[in-house]
Formats: sequence, C-alpha cells, structure tokens
Amino acid sequence: MTPPERTPVTDLHLDRLPSDFVWGTATAAYQIEGAVREDGRAPSIWDTFSHTPGMVAGGDTGDVACDHYHRWPEDIALMRRLGTGAYRYSIAWPRVVPGGDGPVNEPGLAFYDRLTDALLEAGITPFPTLYHWDLPQALQDRGGWAERATAEAFAAYADAVARRLGDRITHWATLNEPLCSAWIGHLEGRMAPGLTDLTAAVRASYHLHLGHGLAVQALRAAVPDARIGLVNNLTHCEPASDRDEDVAAAARADGHTNRWWMDPVHGRGYPEDMRRLYGVDLPERPGDLETIAAPLDWLGLNYYFRNVVADDPDGPLPYARQVDLPGVRRTAMGWEVHAEGLTRTLERMADDYRVRCLYVTENGAAYPDAVGPDGRIDDPERTRYLEEHVAACAEAVRRGVPLAGYFAWSLLDNFEWAYGYDKRFGLVHVDYATQQRTVKGSGRRYADLIRGHRAASRRAA
Repeated sequence: MTPPERTPVTDLHLDRLPSDFVWGTATAAYQIEGAVREDGRAPSIWDTFSHTPGMVAGGDTGDVACDHYHRWPEDIALMRRLGTGAYRYSIAWPRVVPGGDGPVNEPGLAFYDRLTDALLEAGITPFPTLYHWDLPQALQDRGGWAERATAEAFAAYADAVARRLGDRITHWATLNEPLCSAWIGHLEGRMAPGLTDLTAAVRASYHLHLGHGLAVQALRAAVPDARIGLVNNLTHCEPASDRDEDVAAAARADGHTNRWWMDPVHGRGYPEDMRRLYGVDLPERPGDLETIAAPLDWLGLNYYFRNVVADDPDGPLPYARQVDLPGVRRTAMGWEVHAEGLTRTLERMADDYRVRCLYVTENGAAYPDAVGPDGRIDDPERTRYLEEHVAACAEAVRRGVPLAGYFAWSLLDNFEWAYGYDKRFGLVHVDYATQQRTVKGSGRRYADLIRGHRAASRRAA
C-alpha cells in the first residue's frame, strides 16, 4: 500500500488559528506513571480492576506503564523537542490522598511540585486534570461515586492540590470524561470499577457532576485567578437512515453521550427524556443544580469518532446500535476516521451551549507501529489522521468557534485501559521492555505543524 502523502502545511489553513493558539499533548496518571507502590501511593480502582483476571487484555496492568514517575525529565525533553507549549496530564488522587479523604501524602504532592516547576522552566504551561478515573480504592470500598461522600472527598482533595500548586498553575480541569466513569465503569462494566448496575451508574453520573461543582468552588477559593474547565468526550450523533425509529435512536444516543453531560453544567438541569429512559431517581438536594452549573472558563472536548446509529429496541441502553459503515477508514480500535465530526461537535458547543472558550483536549488514533531496521517509526495513517483533525480545528475557527488550543492524544504510547498495551496512540513510541522512547513520524509531523502555525502567525503580525 502506498502511504498517503503529507498535506502541505498551507493547505491545512493553520493561518486561521489564533496567533496564541495552544499546542499540547495529553496523558493520564495511571496510564504512564507506574510506581504504584512508591512514596505512599495507595491502590486505585484501576489497580484493582487491572489485577482482576480477564478484565484487561493480556493481563496487563499499570504497575510500571511508561515509568514516567522516574523518567519525567526525559518526557519533558520530548515535549520540548516537539515544540509543544502546554501539557495536559492528570494528578493521581491515590498518590496525593491515599485514603481518598483524610491525611495528605507529602511525597505524592512533592512529585507534582517537581513536575510543575520543571514544566514551567521548560516554557510549557501545565494543564492538570484532577480526576482521570483513578479513584482511591478506599473510597470505592465505601460505595465510590454512587455515594455523595465521594463528591465531598473530591472537593477536599482538589483544595489540597490547589493550595500546594495554585501559586504556579492557573489552568485546571476537574474531571476527565465522566461519561466513561459512569456509563462504561458502572453500567457496561468494561472499565473500573467494573459494575453493571444502572442505578449505581446514574447515581455515579450525578455525584461526578456534583464533585465537579464542589471542586470548582474549592479551586476558585484557593486560586482566585484560576481558569477552570471540565473535559467531556463528546461526539456528533446521526441516524443511519431517515426512518423515524433511527432518528429517535440518534436523539437517545445524543442524550446519553452529549446532553446528559452538557446540560447540567450549563444550567439546564438533566434532560427529561433521558430521566424517563433511565427511570432512576437522582439523589438531588436543594442547591445541587446550582453547584453543578458553576460558571466555567473553558470546556475541553475529547473527540475520536462520530456515532452513526440505528434503532435497537432489544439492545442495551440507550437502545441505539452503532452502525459500521462500509468503505470508511478505521483505526486499530475499529473507530471510523471522520474529522468533519470534530468540526460539527465544536460548532455545536459554541452555538447550542454558548461556550466562550474551547480546547480540543484529546484527539488521536491507534495504529500498529513497525520499527524499521534503522530504528525509525513511520506511521503515515496516524500522521494523516492528525493532519485532517488539525485542519478540522482550523475550519471550526473559520466558522466562528472560539477554539483556543489542541492537545494530541497522546504524548506516549501507554497503558490503554482495558486494551492494555496492545493499542498505541503515542506520538512517541515506547519500548515497554527497555522504556526507550522514539519520536514517530506523526510526532515529527506534529512539530512541523506547530512550527508552521507559528511562522504563519509571525508573518501575519
């Protein structure tokens, strides 16, 4: 197969992006840090889940992962080599507050102290996320996100981190993809904590939102000039046909994937059609909806594929089956490559929800990588994916979307949750046996795009 040719930088219309557009990479603590038993860190639900036979492909765990806990200076050097100006990572709750609530673990906080200082010294803006799915197991043992106490513990943890790092960090995200925590972790059972309980899932979704709102309050109290956001995985949902049943299925899929997660934080409450569909009473208390809808400074959008669905009345919630369209390009995850869906989703956030500042906080593709005889790793399919989605961002800006930055997923190949180490998303290849890092062709191309945008901005100045 002839590899796709690179698109000239000028054809990607990078000059449409703002001159101060943020170029970054993204990771998550459990996926890269390793060192799960060092310096006072306690188990998380992902330690438990990954060590449960049959839950993760290949029996893989995050025990070592990319050993970022020890190799972070090398990884910051890689960011500098790519030319990125920001780094979106997550702070491990069980490393900072091992019991979930109660005493703060000083060595855990000290790690993020060192990381923060080194990023700033390298000219890289930290964009930490407080929760990327690694709930302390001690809290799960007491009911986890299905219980209100977890939301309150999350706020206390947020306060501890903000008071330590808030003198240097201004950009914060509360949660990453609460949909995955609630629906995939509590309803489908394919992620930690591995439950298949609709009531627990709906309650978890509510308490994740509440924890977000309480954390926003804590962050604003500790860091008055903080710029706070929330990261959702959202997508464009469309019916597989014009049949009424498929149109209705697409509306349910949109409610399950998008509106349930966007409406409450924008002061609209929970969608009534989805409340009826789930049939589970929310654990509401007076004032909660106001807390959940605390004003935000930015919204993070994680986008990977669109959702084309058909009615499936005998299937699982939301009774909408994703249709595999023929003749489309797919990643190693089986996901359709559809960059236009990113543009359309960004437009919707700006038009329907009046979001004033957006970041694409994750976007990337898994493909199998081959190491050449010379040690180089060329990944033309991932490179093409990257080009198309960066161009989709430029098109969104042309249409008036207030897009402020793009974070490629991911800096490194890493522990890809239930897929283990089989699926590689990184711009940098990791040999897990030796921990050797090698920038792939897509990483070199990302550096080209960053340089191209900065050159275009200088010409326009």
